[in-house]
Amino acid sequence: MKRLAIVTIAVSALALTACASLAPYGRQMGPNGQGYSEQQIERDRFRVSYNGVGAPGPVDGMALRRAAELTVEQGYDWFEVTQRWIDGRPGGAGGVRPSVSVGAGSGRYGGYSSSGVGVGLGFDLSGPQPTSATLEILMGRGAAPRGPEAYDARSVLDSARRYN
Repeated sequence: MKRLAIVTIAVSALALTACASLAPYGRQMGPNGQGYSEQQIERDRFRVSYNGVGAPGPVDGMALRRAAELTVEQGYDWFEVTQRWIDGRPGGAGGVRPSVSVGAGSGRYGGYSSSGVGVGLGFDLSGPQPTSATLEILMGRGAAPRGPEAYDARSVLDSARRYN
């Protein structure tokens, strides 16, 4: 009976997490929707945001993709991320993630002494959490500057096409 209860909980959690997943790449439709948006700050500087659900990595990747598209659309060759904000938890993908803990102990309680080992099993049933990534980018022409946050826009787009 306990096994059936655990299986039922696990299947229910999987069904719930399937309902809230990262939507296909696209423009944000509505104030609380998933997708990208951008705001021009100066002629060659933009703020690009991507709102989604789940782990921060894929959402940040979508923001980088939009930054690359915007860079090419504006007639530039490269962009540099000058500031980055990510709002979401590292384990924000949710779902069934079992955790196991083992403990041992002994003690004296009144006139009795005892010892034992305990095993626990827990599940995270919270489901995917909202996540957003916002990049402030500076665009330029010619060769991209050196640095970990400088990107050739066409190379980013080529990579995005290969993995989608």
